[in-house]
Amino acid sequence: MQMSVSIPVALATPWVVLVGMAALLAAWLVHLVIRWNVGAPCKAGAVLPPGSRGLPVLGESLEFFARSPSLELTPFLKRRLERYGPIFRTNLIGEDLIVSLDQDLNNLVFQKEEKLFQIWYPESLMRIMGADCIIATLGTFHKHLRTLVLRLFGPENLRVVLLHEVQQTAQASLLSWLGHPSIEVKEATSSMIFSITAKRLISYDSSSSDGKLWKQFDAFLQGLLAFPLYIPGTAFYKCMQDRKNVMKILKELLNERKKATCWESVDFIDILIDDLKDKKTLMNEKIALDLLFLLLFAGFETTSSGITATLKFLTGDPKALQELTEEHNNIRKRRANPDSEITWEEYKSMKFTSHVIHEALRLANIAPVMFRKATEEVHIKGYTIPKGSKIMDTTEPMGGSSKEFMAFGGGLRLCVGADFAKLEMAVFLHCLVTKYSWKVIKGGNMVLSPGLQFPCGFHIQLLPKY
Repeated sequence: MQMSVSIPVALATPWVVLVGMAALLAAWLVHLVIRWNVGAPCKAGAVLPPGSRGLPVLGESLEFFARSPSLELTPFLKRRLERYGPIFRTNLIGEDLIVSLDQDLNNLVFQKEEKLFQIWYPESLMRIMGADCIIATLGTFHKHLRTLVLRLFGPENLRVVLLHEVQQTAQASLLSWLGHPSIEVKEATSSMIFSITAKRLISYDSSSSDGKLWKQFDAFLQGLLAFPLYIPGTAFYKCMQDRKNVMKILKELLNERKKATCWESVDFIDILIDDLKDKKTLMNEKIALDLLFLLLFAGFETTSSGITATLKFLTGDPKALQELTEEHNNIRKRRANPDSEITWEEYKSMKFTSHVIHEALRLANIAPVMFRKATEEVHIKGYTIPKGSKIMDTTEPMGGSSKEFMAFGGGLRLCVGADFAKLEMAVFLHCLVTKYSWKVIKGGNMVLSPGLQFPCGFHIQLLPKY
């Protein structure tokens, strides 16, 4: 007598999913093990930087991602600096890397961009940002994409359009903070900056939306340098799902705009559509969407972190806050109408404000690492860096006395939105210190993991001055 056993579909489905996930995980691990065993090519007699690849597959990633209790050099880097010196080898997120805390090597990387070195990013970051986004492009096409972006965020548009829009949004945002017992600065400024950037990029109207779009971007930072493990529950999986949702929205916007016969305002989608119509361009729809995605994310994340860090530092430095306030009050006193809008000349005169912003970004180390790949064999400080080596540059010490400053990159890869970000921060500070004061409610602790994070947020209460 034969007995057959049937499994109900409702019970079978989870098992099918689990088996599929296990198969994906196994395939991914085999892929990493193969890469691990192959290692990096090296000529006989070449002196590679010292270091260790750590554990199979994991490398030294667990220690690298361990949270630092302060803005000082992370324990991972500090231990290796003491043991190996400022140039060493490691393996992180499945990649063999040469880490440089050496100023001479970092300067060489920036100076020889697209000669001895070229841009490179880890697989997890590129899958999230898009393989065709501007950070991965090279040569003349990279310059072409920068030119397109500068049509929106270049000096002329900053002066004529964005200075006014940033001030209007900053004033409205600060006014909305009044009356609340506590405002989490990072979240509030993220929403504010996103509304400014998204308006110029995709004609996004934050006043008539539910905030759903920018919230999709809010979790991306956790997955940028995570293991590229596409399994439910991982930070990388969450990021990829959010990316899929955002890309669907952007694609719909692009398609709608293509069909539109008349459109009142000109935003970045219009610029991209015009470029797509050019038969000589290398632009395609996928590149256009990846570029929109990157600009939306980069446009608010670093700037909001910078503003939050600046307020935290000013809270602990009453003398600097007083000097900053005096600079902005003096600007108001020189006007016929103290409440009139900031002029371009006034913005350019904010010298102490510029120093405050620069120092806050340097101390907080908003962008702690840069990635490159060697296109030729490089010899420096007695070491050989083989052709094809992947390099991670960072400064030493993070948040300490280093004069290196990499918040906006360097060389040919200087952030295309650097001037826009500094304008946003300066205008926000002007609107803040001339009309308001604040008191800390809770939080404000800053840590590196490895990027800047506020684990408990930074909660303040905004108070009117008059």
